[in-house]
Amino acid sequence: MTQTGETGWRRDAALTIGALGVVFGDIGTSPLYAMKLSVAAEGDGTPSVAAVFGATSLIFWALVIVVTIKYVVFIMRADNNGEGGVMALAALAHRSSGLGRRVKVAIALASLAGLALFYGDGMLTPAVSVLSALEGVGTESENLKALILPLSLAILIALFVLQRRGTERIGKLFGPVMVLWFVVIAWLGLAAIAQNPQILLAVNPYYGVVLFYTEPWTAFVALGSVVLAVTGCEALYADMGHFGRRPIRLAWIAIALPALVLNYFGQGAMVLIDPRAIDNTFYALAPHWAHYPVVILATMATIIASQAVISGVFSITRQAVQLGQLPRMEIKHTSATEMGQIYVPRINAMLAVGVVLIVLIFKTSDSLAAAYGIAVTGVMVISTFLVALVAVRQWKWSRFAVIAVFGTLGLVDLAFLASNTLKVIEGGWLPLGMAAMVFILIDTWRVGRRVHLEHMRDGTIPIDLFLARAPAERVAGTAIFLASRTDVTPGPMLHSLKHYHVLHERVVLMSILVEDIPFVPIGRRAEVNKLGKGFFEVKLRFGFFEFPDVPQALERCRAYGLPLDSDTSTFFLGRETLVAGEHPDLKSWRISLYTWLATNALSPARFFQLPPNRVVELGTQITI
Repeated sequence: MTQTGETGWRRDAALTIGALGVVFGDIGTSPLYAMKLSVAAEGDGTPSVAAVFGATSLIFWALVIVVTIKYVVFIMRADNNGEGGVMALAALAHRSSGLGRRVKVAIALASLAGLALFYGDGMLTPAVSVLSALEGVGTESENLKALILPLSLAILIALFVLQRRGTERIGKLFGPVMVLWFVVIAWLGLAAIAQNPQILLAVNPYYGVVLFYTEPWTAFVALGSVVLAVTGCEALYADMGHFGRRPIRLAWIAIALPALVLNYFGQGAMVLIDPRAIDNTFYALAPHWAHYPVVILATMATIIASQAVISGVFSITRQAVQLGQLPRMEIKHTSATEMGQIYVPRINAMLAVGVVLIVLIFKTSDSLAAAYGIAVTGVMVISTFLVALVAVRQWKWSRFAVIAVFGTLGLVDLAFLASNTLKVIEGGWLPLGMAAMVFILIDTWRVGRRVHLEHMRDGTIPIDLFLARAPAERVAGTAIFLASRTDVTPGPMLHSLKHYHVLHERVVLMSILVEDIPFVPIGRRAEVNKLGKGFFEVKLRFGFFEFPDVPQALERCRAYGLPLDSDTSTFFLGRETLVAGEHPDLKSWRISLYTWLATNALSPARFFQLPPNRVVELGTQITI
């Protein structure tokens, strides 16, 4: 093997282990609860042999069809310049040529719904994962059951408190710990299969199909629990930009999938051997001497899974803020070397409060399972719709091929979603309620921002007309006016001229554009146009995965003959006070909500990292 080949192999191996620690935490810890609930859903009291074989077969084929075929084979092909996730996929689909207005609106609504459901998933995953792991404490002793809830709360609260410090130091342990986790669950499953190898017959889809034939309603209800085995499959796609397609696929095919299959089949074998094992099929696999070590390892694995989901919520929040779907908020780096390690204080606080309330309301992982599935299946349906659109418009697949492939996968997703709707009363209302609240917030911000900008433009004049009447009085220096559009006169410039009656000798109209790609090449970062009379138009472009460091981006203007120094220039920003008009464009509650969101948004000066001693804010009142 050449040195280059050896280096590439080592890099792939390191990325594969890293992916196991970040990507597969959620789906990797699903055996803690998925099999138990699936068998219980099909059985009546004591689980029947048909229920065990049916549940095992359905879980196996869910892993094959949903995760392996849908995500690993197809959806991971739909990368947005190497990045994945529902937001990146929606941006990719929106770039497709020949889309009508209705389709574009459908894509926008799908991305908002996916974002809203993802926040719900971000609250549910830590709660159900940590609870399910610690419930193993009570299987050996009834006296220890009282400790499950306080221990779960203590671990979860500590997890959120530590977010501000980042995971750079301990993150290197995530991969090795998850490798150990997959080895252990594979070993536990294999040991049980050796005692009853008959369970391997469940590989035959006949056992799942026959259950639908003989007991269709029971099988349909069971799908709501079977889907728990594929929770976290969205992470395979969402984290593609961090690890790459090849390492994630390798980690799934070579390690995660075999370990999960062995464990699920092992749990099926254990229930066949001892039907009483249905009370907690996962921990029933462990020999007595290994019980508490397995509980400790499971707790560590669920903490890693929770951390991965929390980091994913932070990442998708940054994308949403950059794309204008959420108000500006503080986003901090927690690593000097890893750009993807960030901390969003407001979202962290929201998640912490939500998770604690969820644990206190539901108390057990079994109760939470009803709430968990509907958030997962909702995102799955949205992803299938968006990737089908990409296949038609960008991959140039025939409509027949798209219907055959994604139509079939979509039917599977819809079957899972329909089954989970039966659990709305039991707990499915929770993610739906959380998603509805998030959706209302996002949609109100989006609509309110549009109305806000329209009213701001009403008081402006075309820049050409302003230049024709520009006053001759000028003072030394450079003034940079932040504007959403550069074809009209920015409001802060008009207010500055009204108060000071002079202009700087050099005036820059600067707009900041966020494109629907993760990263903008440095060569396209800045665009400069000379307008005459000392006026310049500057457009700065960023991707939705980038931090908008404006002072650094302005240095690129030197290549276009416009040397700008952030430490000597003056930045003029507008500070608007919003009031409702006599005939408002929005309902009163929307205006109140939007005003609250806008008031609490991070200031442009901080968000765009402008030097604080070079910023002038000019206030104005906007009627909406």
